[in-house]
Amino acid sequence: MSKLHHVQIIGYPSDLGAGRRGVDMGPSALRIAGITGKLEALGYTVTDEGDIPVHALEAEDEGSSKLRYHQEIARATAILAERVEAALESQRFPLILGGDHSMGIGSVGGVAAYCQKHGKRLGVVWIDAHADMNTPETTPSGNIHGMPLAVAMGYGDATLRSIGGDFVKVKPENVVIIAARDLDKGEVELIKRLNISAYTMFDIDKRGIYPIIAEVVEQLRPHIDHLHVSFDLDSVDPQVAPGVGTPVPGGLSFREAHFIMEYLAETRMVGSLDVTEVNPILDTRNSTALFATDIVSSCMGKRIL
Repeated sequence: MSKLHHVQIIGYPSDLGAGRRGVDMGPSALRIAGITGKLEALGYTVTDEGDIPVHALEAEDEGSSKLRYHQEIARATAILAERVEAALESQRFPLILGGDHSMGIGSVGGVAAYCQKHGKRLGVVWIDAHADMNTPETTPSGNIHGMPLAVAMGYGDATLRSIGGDFVKVKPENVVIIAARDLDKGEVELIKRLNISAYTMFDIDKRGIYPIIAEVVEQLRPHIDHLHVSFDLDSVDPQVAPGVGTPVPGGLSFREAHFIMEYLAETRMVGSLDVTEVNPILDTRNSTALFATDIVSSCMGKRIL
C-alpha cells in the first residue's frame, strides 16, 4: 500500500489537449467503474473532490496551431497543480483522473511544487505509448497532450513550464519512460540528447518486463524521495484497452501492465498517480475504465494472494 492512507481523487475532464474528442468523459467513466469502492476495499479512506472546471472545446478559441487551446489548458492545469499540492500538504495521496495527458503539466507541476517546498527529490515514471516530449518547435499536431513530459523537464512553452512554479520540475536523469512505441522525430532527438531512460516495446519484448522494472527501481531509488507515476491507457494493447484517445497496436499485455504497477507498489516509493486518456466514446461497455480502476488498485497494493 501507499505510505499515505487517505486518497484524494481529482478529475481533469479535458480533451482540449487531444486530437480526438471524448477523453473529457474519462473521469466520469472511472468513477462509474467503481474506483472509490475498490480503493476503500484496500483499506484507504477516499475523498473525491470532483473535477477541475474546464471549458468545453466549443467555447474556446483554438489559438496557435502549434499550441492548440493553450490559454484554457494553462488555466486548468494551474488549478490542478494547486489542488495536487494541497492534497500532498494535507498528507493525502493525489489520484488524478483524466482526461487527456495535458493534465500531466498540472499533476507533475503540483507534485514538484510540494517536493520543492519540502526538499524532496522527484522522480517520474511515464508509462505511455508516446514520449509526450514534443515542443512547439517539434510538434506535428499542435496538441498539448504530446508535450507534458518535455514541459516538466524545462522544455517548451514558458507559460506551461511555469505551472506549479518557475523551476524545472524533474531532472531528466530521474525520468523513466516505459512502453513507448510511437515517437516523433523531435522526441527521439530530445530523448537521446537528455539521455532519458526509455524502454520501448522492443525492449520489453526482448528482455521481459521483470528485469526492466527492477532496473528502473534500482536506478531511481537512491536518487529520489517521491515517485510520481503517470499511466496513459494507450500504453496497453488496444485489445485489452480499446477505449483510449490515441490507440497504437502492440502495447503492454494485461499482465505486463499489472506487473509494473504491482512491482512499483511493493517498493512503497509511489506518492502520487495520474491515469489518463480513457475515452468512453471508443470503449466497449466501459471495459477500459474498468481495467484502469484495476490498474490503479494494483499500484495501491492489491495482490493476487
